[in-house]
Amino acid sequence: MSMDYKGAFQQAVEQVRSEGRYRVFADLKRQRGRFPQATLTRDDGSTKDIVVWCSNDYLGQGQNPVVLEAMHEAIDANGSGSGGTRNISGTTHHHVQLELELADLHRKDAALLFTSGYVANEATLSILYKILPGLIIFSDSLNHASMIAGIRNGGGARQIFRHNDLEHLEQLLIAAPADVPKLIAFESVYSMDGDIADLAGTIALARKYGALTYLDEVHAVGLYGQRGAGVAERDGVMQDIDIIEGTLGKAFGVMGGYIAGDADLVDAIRLYASGFIFTTSLPPALTAGAVASVRWLKEHNEVRERHQERAETLKRMFAEAGLPVMPSVSHIVPVLVADPVHCKMVSDMLLEDHGIYVQPINYPTVPRGTERLRFTPTPFHTDEMMRDLVSALERLWAHCNIARLGGVAA
Repeated sequence: MSMDYKGAFQQAVEQVRSEGRYRVFADLKRQRGRFPQATLTRDDGSTKDIVVWCSNDYLGQGQNPVVLEAMHEAIDANGSGSGGTRNISGTTHHHVQLELELADLHRKDAALLFTSGYVANEATLSILYKILPGLIIFSDSLNHASMIAGIRNGGGARQIFRHNDLEHLEQLLIAAPADVPKLIAFESVYSMDGDIADLAGTIALARKYGALTYLDEVHAVGLYGQRGAGVAERDGVMQDIDIIEGTLGKAFGVMGGYIAGDADLVDAIRLYASGFIFTTSLPPALTAGAVASVRWLKEHNEVRERHQERAETLKRMFAEAGLPVMPSVSHIVPVLVADPVHCKMVSDMLLEDHGIYVQPINYPTVPRGTERLRFTPTPFHTDEMMRDLVSALERLWAHCNIARLGGVAA
């Protein structure tokens, strides 16, 4: 009997559906000049105006006229696509400019562009095993899936340390052979919990045990530091990080990923990483827009200050309402639901009944039992929007009988 391929796929989908974590895409049209407002198109073709509360366009740079003008000019001057890989006609002047701009942002010798932050992590971490034979990578247990994929695909030795636990990390470093290459891979801002790593402490351990440091700043670039270089800039340790990885698709509002570091290190990644060599490069319009966005944010720290104030205000309003806002020292504002079915239900009701869009965050993105709604307020979310959100959540928390602060069900 032949394999029932269709049945296997249906069973896989049904398994996810039965656990209450089946994901449905929201068909959105962003409205230029009205961020964070958008238009939702339903399955029946009808539309509804909504407020987006879960965008990673943290600063609204995807709507910044400076960025849009640069992109329009690049299309008019260059056309649409890049025409090839970086090695075969796909390196435009905009790519060169952007890599110089990113190297300057992080005060590094060089930078290298990738098509996404995911690809930057996977390609770089996997190829380091080839460049550094015998390498052991020490990885934080909550590192992003792209970092995990890169480390696994590299096929070399790896050690997982408990999240933000430097004592455990040191135990693993002590147990490793002293004469082998080592690298500590970690993030600055962890995007689901909103906590921030101890960068200085991690750097100190790296120096003590002769390890390189690899810092994922995707949820921090543009948002922290006087010029927006990230938490490493804010904490004054940027010069002590060997490889900084970032994205252009979140705070910078465009698309793409990159690494920055020593010139020889970056050149080695450029020459060996398959994820860089064998993919079509970013279109000139995207790279031109990213150049404009990075330059603009270097000069506008007031936007970052406003962003932090909005996040703190929302956390305070949630707490005052008795909603179970999870501890966060960053711009991420997670609210605990702790059940996948309720999480999806609240998200659906917020969208349909209140015009509020926030995605449910369920397993495998977060551990089972920690399902949550993850809010990302921007400088453009007003007090009125926040009051509407809190009011809607209070009603839904009571309707669904979800635990509030202190563990008491509504």
